[in-house]
Amino acid sequence: MITRWSRAEVGAELRGGRRLIKKPKSEAGIRTVSIPKVILAELTDHLTQYAESGPDGVIFVGPKGGRLRRHNFRKVWIAALVGAKITKSDVHFHDLRHTGNDLAAKAGATTRELMARMGHSSMRAALIYQHATRDRDRAIADAISDNVMKARADSGGDGAREGHAG
Repeated sequence: MITRWSRAEVGAELRGGRRLIKKPKSEAGIRTVSIPKVILAELTDHLTQYAESGPDGVIFVGPKGGRLRRHNFRKVWIAALVGAKITKSDVHFHDLRHTGNDLAAKAGATTRELMARMGHSSMRAALIYQHATRDRDRAIADAISDNVMKARADSGGDGAREGHAG
């Protein structure tokens, strides 16, 4: 069962169509990333049906099994969106990365943890995903209450003052 993924090379298509396989921009880009269990079945299916085989195989290939190029990527991406029943026309491939990192931040990942997952060596990019939201603010307040109530109960204090804001 796949629970982690790591890759030490990235591909780029240069002007004129030449492909370049190279190391990531920084050492932070060479990493192992844990995959949420909830998507393992879908990821395993994708790797079986749509990816090149072997440890060095690319994860996204064209309809005939070849490596995607700039000129044929959009057609494959639109077909994937249709297959996933995503009707918004402004969904981009990089949105997958953004969504995953946003979900990690909402799950409580620290800035350092986001940096490690994203493969970044600076905090600037990771901070983008740590949105301040009312839901998150409420969750923080609730967690503080829970911790104070537990501490009061453990020390024999009065835990019944929940909601006191003084």
